Amino acid sequence: MSECPHAAALPRPEPEALSATCPECLTAGTQPVHLRLCLVCGQVGCCDSSPLRHATAHFAETGHPVMRSLEPGENWRWCFVDGSLV
Repeated sequence: MSECPHAAALPRPEPEALSATCPECLTAGTQPVHLRLCLVCGQVGCCDSSPLRHATAHFAETGHPVMRSLEPGENWRWCFVDGSLV
């Protein structure tokens, strides 16, 4: 894992999750495979293994660069801009 300027600029403490699951999946009637948390605003989205890839769509719409896994026992973060774990 590497440190990137996007991770260094994140708000502290990290934002609370705005929902317990991916709200876009609920609306679409699909099941998320894994959940991701936007570390800029707290938006919860589904991973790229999910049919609709809402976490990536959130990055594309907002430019919020870093998310982390919301899965129990996982603590990794991903920078969409750098394409790397941070």
